[in-house]
Formats: sequence, structure tokens, C-alpha cells
Amino acid sequence: MSALRTALLQSSGELGDVAANLKILDEAAGRAAAAGAGLLLAPELFLTGYAIGADIARLAEPADGPSARAVAAIAVRHGLAVGYGYPERDTEQHGVLYNSAQLIGADGVPLARYRKTHLFGDFELTWFTPGDSAVVQAELDGLTVGMMICYDVEFPENVRAHALAGTDLLLVPTALMHPAEVVPLSVVPVRAFENQLYIAYANRTGPEKEFEFVGLSTLAGPDGTARARAGRGEGLVLGDVDPAFLAASREENPYLRDRRPGLYGSLV
Repeated sequence: MSALRTALLQSSGELGDVAANLKILDEAAGRAAAAGAGLLLAPELFLTGYAIGADIARLAEPADGPSARAVAAIAVRHGLAVGYGYPERDTEQHGVLYNSAQLIGADGVPLARYRKTHLFGDFELTWFTPGDSAVVQAELDGLTVGMMICYDVEFPENVRAHALAGTDLLLVPTALMHPAEVVPLSVVPVRAFENQLYIAYANRTGPEKEFEFVGLSTLAGPDGTARARAGRGEGLVLGDVDPAFLAASREENPYLRDRRPGLYGSLV
């Protein structure tokens, strides 16, 4: 099985302008595909911007809404899978909003939808309902791909649940702010190492109203190293998710084999 070249889009896009952000995503998908990528990951709430306050109610869309159809067209046009963050309006629960991420395949078919389970800060706690499914997965190019969003990856139980469920590559669209640079620099690589999987962590960057996003988007490998990392500015970084390297790393690393779950009951 060949490696999956993965592109991380580090951008905050245009605040409140979905059409402009879809255009940015389309351009990034073209560049990623030209570089041989089979997957593009954009940040948390990429389609709308993060610091949109009460405008969230106007900009939120259903999981199969017009923006999802536009992203599907981008995926088909460039022949690669696309993961992205957006505010989701639940059509079955009037007025309920989720901070969501979706993965759409290269054929335009939705593969997975995830709702953020651990909400962060006053903005998210005011407007969003937390999701209740910790492990959401899809199959992509022979890999088991999982999804979570930003703050979720900072909870070790969350990532361990994915490891135990067989996730090979964990997609984490994020909106990490200063001064939490320790997360992409240290926490994300450690999570990848202790759980023996790849983590693709795509961040926003720069100032956005009261927020200051730190960039540093990272593709971390099961050896605990950054296989690719962005700087602080806008850009696209690429790295390979190598199934052979992952299998060899899992064979050598005994963490999951040496667990003693009977001792951990007090954790829950």
C-alpha cells in the first residue's frame, strides 16, 4: 500500500465570507493535487471564519448544505479527498448548532462527519452543542481515518480511543491560539507516539478580532516527530502518511500491547 500524501492548509481565510473561503480551498486543492496529495485538510470553522460571534446563526449550514456540495465539487475537480471545519445546523433539532468537521472523498461522496465533543472558551460554549460521538472513522486509500477538532486532541483519552478503534491517521482541523504553542510543538507529536498513529493538525493563523492564531500546522508520525510542519504564516505544507512505516513502528512500540485496562477503571 503506497503512502498517502497529505496537505495541510494553514489559513484563516476571509472572516464571514463563505464564497471567498471556498475559493481559497479550491486553489489550495489544486496546488495540493499538483504536488501529488490525495488528501487536503483545512482548519476548524474554515468555511466561515472563527471569530464570527452571533453571525454563526446565519452562516451555519446543514451537513449536506450548499457549501458541502461546493466542497464535493472541489474534491472531484482536483481528484483528492478534502477535510474541513464548518458550523453545522442540525435540521432535525431546530436551532441546535455544532462545531463540525467533514471528510469528503475524491469522488465527492461524504465519508465522515464529526461534531466537536470538547468545546473551548466562551464563544464555543455560548453557540455550540457538544457532540456525543468520540470516535468517527472512515476508510481512505486503505487507511482508517479518524476525525476530531482542536481541543479534543488535548485529551489523552480521546486519542487513545481512536488508537484502540484502529485509527491510522487522525485528522484534526484546529483553531489554536497564542500562548498554546506547546500543543503543536509537543502535545501532538507525543499523542501520535503514545498511540502509534499519524496526526494531521491543520491550524488557522494570524489575528482574527480578539483571537491570535499561532499556525504551526503539523503532520506528526508514530515515531513522535513532525513529518511536516508549517511556520506562522499562511501556506500549504505536505507530508506522507506511510502505512509501511506505521506497521513497523507499531511492531516495535509496545504501548498498546502492554496496557493493563483493569487498572484504569478509576479514570471513568
